[in-house]
Amino acid sequence: MEWLSQVPDPEIPVLTITDLGIVRDVDCSAGVTVSLTPTYSGCPATEAIEASVAATLQEHGVDDVRIKRVLSPPWTTDWISEAGRKKLTVYGIAPPERRDRPIACPRCDSSNTELVSEFGSTACKASYRCIDCLEPFEYFKCL
Repeated sequence: MEWLSQVPDPEIPVLTITDLGIVRDVDCSAGVTVSLTPTYSGCPATEAIEASVAATLQEHGVDDVRIKRVLSPPWTTDWISEAGRKKLTVYGIAPPERRDRPIACPRCDSSNTELVSEFGSTACKASYRCIDCLEPFEYFKCL
């Protein structure tokens, strides 16, 4: 699992696939089978992540690598680790919050924010603006 914590998410490279919580299982009984759950159906990064996992394991001498895509239960933003949430904030992206909580600005921590657009630079992000510090920021949508 330690080697997998070196595999970055291609869309948000400050996060690793273990930060995202998409690594479901690693089975070493016959070669290595890594079970991954995509963040959402049709995520364009899924194949790149699978290739990076295989390449990382092969770089560490594992020749027999299999990737298993697990779709049920579907991934949720609840699976993002606490370390991953902190990395998002430092990177300038507000981490996902429960729907009943206001979105805090990752720069000044104010909850006085407003939605600019449901659509951000990737399908999993929305654009927000902080009313207090006037800075725009992205928010990792709850899924």
